[in-house]
Amino acid sequence: MKLRQMIKFLLFSLLVMFFLSGCNSNSNNTDVDLFQYKGSYVGDNSAIVNSVIHLQGAKHFSGLELKTKEEPYGIIVNYDWIESELNDKETAINNASYLFSLIQNVDWVTFNFEMVDGMEEYKITRENLQEWYGINLSEIENEDKLKELIQESLEDDKKVNQILN
Repeated sequence: MKLRQMIKFLLFSLLVMFFLSGCNSNSNNTDVDLFQYKGSYVGDNSAIVNSVIHLQGAKHFSGLELKTKEEPYGIIVNYDWIESELNDKETAINNASYLFSLIQNVDWVTFNFEMVDGMEEYKITRENLQEWYGINLSEIENEDKLKELIQESLEDDKKVNQILN
């Protein structure tokens, strides 16, 4: 009888371990399809937050504000960038590109990066970014096309400084 109880306990323990390890592997999933939020609106807090927390620099994300009282609609995204090794300019362009591709009615995004020596702020408008790329960002239908567009544009430092000044 004791052997039978030990076997049951052991099998139950193994089952619990398998279940917990399965849950754990899913919680680290970073391959989220951001384009599931395509067509969202600035007023959809859940879609905006879920988009931002999966964008570049998300580890340093510290909050956001949605500006929806009057047009033009905007988003302010704050980052605690003190310990980040990422490039703040590239992050701003990358994240603005995603937000303008996914959110229908956002007209501008301001990124605030809290740095060791103060605050760095970049305001990017949909109109300026689309002109910079030469494409309507809302027409991009998948992440691969968007990544390719961003990567090509970030290779030119002069062009990067042009959009952020």
